[in-house]
Amino acid sequence: MAQSQKANSMPRIHVCPLSKLAETVRATGAQNLVTLIDEGTPVRRPSGIDADSHLVMVLSDIVAELEGYTLPAKSHVEKLMAFVRRWDQTGPLLIHCWAGVSRSPAAAFIAACALRPHRDEAEIAQAVRANSPTATPNARLVAIADVMLGRDGRMVAAVAKIGRGCNCFEGAPFALELR
Repeated sequence: MAQSQKANSMPRIHVCPLSKLAETVRATGAQNLVTLIDEGTPVRRPSGIDADSHLVMVLSDIVAELEGYTLPAKSHVEKLMAFVRRWDQTGPLLIHCWAGVSRSPAAAFIAACALRPHRDEAEIAQAVRANSPTATPNARLVAIADVMLGRDGRMVAAVAKIGRGCNCFEGAPFALELR
């Protein structure tokens, strides 16, 4: 696990699956948390995370409408960007979803693009890939954010360029530095 941000002044966004949530909070010292999860999936907020520092978004890991599932929407991305812009970046931010493969890597990529508007999208996407061989950022979330951030298709292209990650049951926790 990456060292705590308190030992490293570079702001970091950590990503993990639900199964590693509590241990990742402990290992990173994160006090801000984003949960992207399907409706009905139980998630217990770990100790050390206050309710007002925890954004829960109910959405499915899909890219097109599917009956019985919640399609990622503009409102989800708006909530995510508002939350990460309130984050003071003095401690790590942790983002998780069920497997830590699609929704949470997409949210980390979106957060990095929103918080570092002059940083190259391809560089951020390459950092995601370098730190997670399994990451496959949800294309719909990325496309919505690309429009909202005025990135003119560059976010979509950057994620397409890194391609699908390695097949896995769940991703290993990883960190994305906000340079």
